[in-house]
Amino acid sequence: MKESHSCQSSCRIMMDKSKVMSDYSKCSSGRSRWRQTAAAIIANLSGIAGGMLSAWTAPIIPQLSKVTTPVGTEPITESEISWLGSVTGLTSLIALLFYAVAVKRIGNRIMAWAIAISAASSWLLIYFAENFYYLVVARGLAGFVCGITFSMVPVYVCEIADDSIRGQLGSFLSFGFNLGTLASFILGAKLSYHAFALCGLVVPIAFIIGFIFLPESPMHLLRRGRIDRATSSLMWLRNNDKTTVDYELMQLERQLTNSIGKSAGLKDLFRDRGTFMALIISVTLFAGQHTSGYAILFSYTTTIFEKAKCSVDPDLASIIIAVIQIVGSWTSTLTIERLGRRKLVIIACMGMIISHFGFGTFLALQAHNYDLSSVSWLPLATMSIFALAFCAGLGPLTSTVASEIFSADIVSLGLSVSLSTEFISNFLTTLVFPSMSATFGMHVSFFVLALFTGFTLVITFFLLPETKGRSKLDIFEELNGKTRKPQFMAVPLNEESVEKNEFMHQAIECNGLPA
Repeated sequence: MKESHSCQSSCRIMMDKSKVMSDYSKCSSGRSRWRQTAAAIIANLSGIAGGMLSAWTAPIIPQLSKVTTPVGTEPITESEISWLGSVTGLTSLIALLFYAVAVKRIGNRIMAWAIAISAASSWLLIYFAENFYYLVVARGLAGFVCGITFSMVPVYVCEIADDSIRGQLGSFLSFGFNLGTLASFILGAKLSYHAFALCGLVVPIAFIIGFIFLPESPMHLLRRGRIDRATSSLMWLRNNDKTTVDYELMQLERQLTNSIGKSAGLKDLFRDRGTFMALIISVTLFAGQHTSGYAILFSYTTTIFEKAKCSVDPDLASIIIAVIQIVGSWTSTLTIERLGRRKLVIIACMGMIISHFGFGTFLALQAHNYDLSSVSWLPLATMSIFALAFCAGLGPLTSTVASEIFSADIVSLGLSVSLSTEFISNFLTTLVFPSMSATFGMHVSFFVLALFTGFTLVITFFLLPETKGRSKLDIFEELNGKTRKPQFMAVPLNEESVEKNEFMHQAIECNGLPA
């Protein structure tokens, strides 16, 4: 009886604490959120570096194709141009494999060094290039930068951020990548070949200097058994709010406890309903980024506007689209914690479908010799809608959602596998688009893109749960078809009780929850 009374008293204490901390993430001070925001901005400098390297070919290939080429003695050939475009996809896949194998051993700091060194080396090779082979290696390193960045940064940001601002900080990656794209378009148009390369060096240098001062992910430190360092990391990120830190440590340890003894092999992606559902959603969203036509728009912007006989100069139209991408990314950052991930992705898919049907209809009428001079602005308008919708929804939210729906022990592998489908779909869509457009007409290609985007919309509508402001444990249990019982907050834990999980197990037993 005494033991039962003691247990009930303990539960009442925890219930009282839960009233005080029921929305503990909102209790973080403004300074705490600024620290998390600053950490996310520094981490996403790698996204700017990746965007600049990826978009480098757009303004530079015309220079390389001239008789007065800045590299070598002869203009670059069509075959060589295709190699510069495709080698990045191959090395991105290699980077994904490297990340999946090495992430639990070496952590985010060494990954950041790998990104910075690869990006700086790529720009140096571009600057000192004497022939085509220098550029191939440089493009290969650019693919490695993008592969590691899109694997590491979403997971790192997800693990350091409060649940209440996790999505907002996660959207910075897409914003940074688009900012890098715009920078490349402008610098490539205004600067010489060599001056552009020197400017590109600035971002990876700033990234690695800033990352030196960032804390390691608390989850990574706990996986390595470094509880003291995990506590210190969270204390910095949460502005020394010990109550919040103790609670979050308990939550993180529970995630690790649930994954004890679980390996992270490919077969474990199918080990239970929740993980398999997360894989389907993640693969659909990542593949959907490129089956929706983003890579096509990114690679063939000038060609598309030329064939559509747009009233705006194709080069100017490309810069306008890049600016709209920035606006879309910023819109996502401002609205992600208000509207939520699911609504934004659904709205974005609907916008892209409308854009593709509108542009496809314009091209179909043009192919049948209708006079469309009065609406010659329509190609730019429809492509602007697409860019805005993609960069406000599917673009930035895919990595955020994928990092939220996988459980802690499988998230790195799940992201790597999902990202591999993105790079494969990128390669296939950019490869097939020119031949399909030449054979059946460009309007058919855009109708097919609308169909694929519709498929992404259907999967999102029926399978994707809303993840806004929720713990990863809540999300994963919903994917598993379970309804969680209310959780009670724990009183502050000292270092010893965190290590042994004593208080957590007491709370579980008192409330009849499964251990």
